[in-house]
Amino acid sequence: MSHPSSSRPLQPSTVLVLLFAAAIGVGSALLALPLAQTSGQGGGWLTALFTATSAVCVTGLAVVDTGTHWTLFGQAVILGLIQIGGFGLMTAASLLGMLVNSQLRVRARLLLQAENRALSLGDVRSVAKLVLVITVTIEALAALWLMLRFMQAYGMGWREAAWQGLFHAVSAFNNAGFSTLPDNLMRFVSDGWVLSPLMGAIVIGGLGFPVLHELLLRRGQRARLSLHSQLTLMASTVLLLGGAAAFTWSEWRGVLAPLDAAGRFWGALFASVSARTAGFNSLDVAAFNTETLVLHYLLMFVGGGSAGTAGGLKVTTAAVLLLAVWCEVRGYRDVEFAGRRLNEAALRQALTVLVLCSAVVGLSTLVLVPLVQHLPGVRFEAVLFEVVSAFATVGLSTGLTPQLPPAGQLLLVTLMFLGRVGIVTLAVALAQQSSRRPYRFPEEKPLVG
Repeated sequence: MSHPSSSRPLQPSTVLVLLFAAAIGVGSALLALPLAQTSGQGGGWLTALFTATSAVCVTGLAVVDTGTHWTLFGQAVILGLIQIGGFGLMTAASLLGMLVNSQLRVRARLLLQAENRALSLGDVRSVAKLVLVITVTIEALAALWLMLRFMQAYGMGWREAAWQGLFHAVSAFNNAGFSTLPDNLMRFVSDGWVLSPLMGAIVIGGLGFPVLHELLLRRGQRARLSLHSQLTLMASTVLLLGGAAAFTWSEWRGVLAPLDAAGRFWGALFASVSARTAGFNSLDVAAFNTETLVLHYLLMFVGGGSAGTAGGLKVTTAAVLLLAVWCEVRGYRDVEFAGRRLNEAALRQALTVLVLCSAVVGLSTLVLVPLVQHLPGVRFEAVLFEVVSAFATVGLSTGLTPQLPPAGQLLLVTLMFLGRVGIVTLAVALAQQSSRRPYRFPEEKPLVG
């Protein structure tokens, strides 16, 4: 006779963690095969694990050069892991299930809702279909655009151009930042024809599928957007344009100095877009000055929209916290925006996510610093940069990651995994644990500030 607790179903958040871990395990095994490495020797489990984790978590950090270390098979595995990690394991499973059965079971819908943060169980099915349509459409258009540009301007054969276009389009839409080119995208710093489709794919993927679902659902209508969509769109616009302006100011005499006007414009704009968890670089990150690195800390930590391919704290979380500060300073009783009052539970959840994310970044930095003391010329700014980049699943690097000892690389593996599934799991867990007590304790006001 089985124990009652043994038959208790796993929580959706727990299932998601196990699924992502399984995907990383399978990807690591495939990348460790001799067929996946140009040396033909196989092995290198830490390199395989790091790369698989970075791909599934759509981060983009790498300890080896993607274009030279991995064979075409290995690159295809990485591309598949990126697609799985960004597209969503439960989204893919649910779509396959719908092909067999026209109805989604409640448990499958709960899992899909947990991963994609659908607004309700009723719209889970439509969100799943939307994820598929948008993913295929944007990636196909970007891949075709890039292929034609690579053939026309860079003399690539159609096969190479098609592969490069597809790889970078998928990597961009999923905010992964992996590139098969040795200099990432630095050769295209002044080429808006290459950077434009990549930025478009990054921004669309980073808005989050609930926002895209609402925009498409209400296109042509004058219906009011939800508060979530308004905050996401407004905060994303401010961060994108403000980040580009701040980057131009901080690097005008730095990495932007050798470029012409077009190069400075595209370089600054792409740096701002990519810092929001995409991970591509068209400029030398190692040459950034301290002010630019601090700017990137903020942009990377905030990240993109909820339930999309971007990572980070999420722009909605940051916007909610800033609104709370603004309304408190103004003496408002409630946190208000655009004629709406924010839910108190959302405020507590946002504050909890901020504190825990900050604690993870701070403690990880303290652990990593002693591990790099033997490396010559390593700045603390670079150490913090790699930690934030890994946890926010950005993928930008100052060049420190390949130099890290095994313990340091394993720490970044853990951070990438936490950044991809931890925040979502935490948010879902907070939502599931919300409950009302039939009583309230006496109120007392401590001194604050």
